[in-house]
Amino acid sequence: MELRDLPSIDELTRSIGDPLAVTAARAVLARAREEIQAGVDPGDLAARLEQELTSARAPALRRVLNATGVIVHTNLGRAPLPVAALDRVVEVGRGYSNLEYDVAEGARGSRQDHVTAILRRLTGAESAIVVNNNAGAMLLALAALAEGREVLVSRGELIEIGDGFRIPDVLVRSGAKLVEVGTTNRTRAADYERAAGEHTALVLRVHQSNFRVVGFTEQPALAELAAVARRHDVPLLDDLGSGALLDMSDEPTAQASLAAGADLVCFSGDKLLGGPQAGIVVGRADLVERLRRHPLHRALRADKLGLAALEGTLLLYLDPERALREVPVLRMLHEVSSVVHARAERLANAVGGEIEETVGRVGGGALPLSELPSFACAVEETLVAPLRAHEPPVIGIVRDGRLLLDCRTLTDDECDEVAAAVHACR
Repeated sequence: MELRDLPSIDELTRSIGDPLAVTAARAVLARAREEIQAGVDPGDLAARLEQELTSARAPALRRVLNATGVIVHTNLGRAPLPVAALDRVVEVGRGYSNLEYDVAEGARGSRQDHVTAILRRLTGAESAIVVNNNAGAMLLALAALAEGREVLVSRGELIEIGDGFRIPDVLVRSGAKLVEVGTTNRTRAADYERAAGEHTALVLRVHQSNFRVVGFTEQPALAELAAVARRHDVPLLDDLGSGALLDMSDEPTAQASLAAGADLVCFSGDKLLGGPQAGIVVGRADLVERLRRHPLHRALRADKLGLAALEGTLLLYLDPERALREVPVLRMLHEVSSVVHARAERLANAVGGEIEETVGRVGGGALPLSELPSFACAVEETLVAPLRAHEPPVIGIVRDGRLLLDCRTLTDDECDEVAAAVHACR
């Protein structure tokens, strides 16, 4: 085909009564011109137009099957939501809700009221506030409590997490002034004591979410920092990063931080908690109220669907055993390896693959040193791209020339889907 043989837009769309047809035809013809100039035959333009129209109406945000063994996979949407949380989203999103309406009083209410009571019960805090993510929670707290004044933080806690997010940058954007104390590997309570002065507004501790410093190290206990903060009459903010409400070994819980003397604790909703994206702040009622009244709160506040999902997730934690069963992140973290092995064996038998022992990861910047014994079904590496293009896409990991489909991050039903996808892509 030559350029002069290309049809006009009218000719290509004449028999198609689709309002997107003209725009799609322009895109098809533009690519066809490029291909002809490169010496490539563009093929059936009518078929390509139909494909363009199908793609135009297909949702971009799609469900995928996570066979990587990374539980809180940042690139794959972090925590899958519990069924109870999804039910709350559907119930609240299908119509109107009492988001900011007090039904009992018949007057305006606060969207924060829907989760404050349960967060108080679960953490022992006086009050709580929820914003759109933990970076937002940190930004709001620093702006509300320390704008134009000094914040003391250890050099070993000036961390960078995913996508270039850096604690010093958040401090600058909040209007607070960073005062570094101690050294990268060793910081003591006395370092904070020496740095504190009349311009100090806040003591900040940042959990080393995605790394650990080992060897010749020292960090003050949270109770020691709380004592320093009290002596200088300033709040202590403890940023837990991932955060947890149940014991997670090396990850501190919000309850423990408050009990140790933190005035405010902030953490994520979509990591170890296993809920939707959210930034949760719990602690002293007077400080939480300052956050609520700050102008940034309106820009950072959580929407009704996020609050519904968070409430649905938190309600499960009222019964820890139920949370371990029904919060997917907790279930995957605590599932015994024999169950994972049985799932991998079932998948391997279904597709003619081989079982391979692997190591799962928590992900999301949490518990970076933890290794979860796991098992995968190994298939041929040539399936990587076809499975990624399948609907739904199947994402695994490549190792030693084979594609590993790790079964710690797959449910039994998802294993059946993966098996069908492998057969379809061969």
